[in-house]
Amino acid sequence: MHSTFWYGLGPPDLGVWRQRRQPFAEPGSAGRERKAAGGVRADGRRPDELREIDVQPDWLENAHGSALIAQGRTRVLCTAMIQEEVPRWLRNQGRGWITAEYSLLPASTGERVDREASRGKQQGRTVEIQRLIGRAVRAVADFRALGERTMWLDCDVLQADGGTRCAAICGAYVAGRRALDRFGLSRTFVDSVAAVSVGVVEGVPLLDLDYSEDSAADTDMNVVMTGDGRLIEVQATAEREPFTRERLDELLALAEAGIAEIGELQAEAVAVALP
Repeated sequence: MHSTFWYGLGPPDLGVWRQRRQPFAEPGSAGRERKAAGGVRADGRRPDELREIDVQPDWLENAHGSALIAQGRTRVLCTAMIQEEVPRWLRNQGRGWITAEYSLLPASTGERVDREASRGKQQGRTVEIQRLIGRAVRAVADFRALGERTMWLDCDVLQADGGTRCAAICGAYVAGRRALDRFGLSRTFVDSVAAVSVGVVEGVPLLDLDYSEDSAADTDMNVVMTGDGRLIEVQATAEREPFTRERLDELLALAEAGIAEIGELQAEAVAVALP
């Protein structure tokens, strides 16, 4: 992994810059080149290998909890804030609530993404992903242990190269756990939660797809699981040819192994002493 910065000399010619950088892709981007022919992953990984993952807890000072998760070239900043109130429909029931929001920063992809506030409404993709993040984290929550409080999870994509929703779920859990620990509410989470993408590209099952792989996938799947191996959500799509039940089981096993690895990294992050 390499990052490129400009140091006071001004940006290079945009045509040369685009050619050298092979811009990232999620919505609206031309994307990077596809993986190399012959089933070899462009970044040199094995089919069952995760991208390099780094989880940095407490990345921000003002948030009750925060985590910056880097997964390959994808970067997502997750924060958690706890408010002493609940939605009107939950008042006086002794239970709390957890909700999530998600957004792509304008420069997170190869082409500028408009801020949704300037459009006056959120896109369908944004609503879908933030609902997924909320469902995933709520699945491991004891709302009575939270009390009549709301925990807000905000996930902002700083740089997108595939798998942003899965990275957001993984980072949101760490940020949420840090916030809960800070206020003595650790019992709210009864288990951990993590997510990863899997797919089939040129007939080969792959773990943790980057954008170039995701855009070329015959089958694309996002899997969300608890720390003890129970399924929370499986989003599977045959982009081209339908897939068999045997292939589904193979992909789920691949995702389970990857999520177990991610869970270990999350555990290390939440074990760091609070600042």
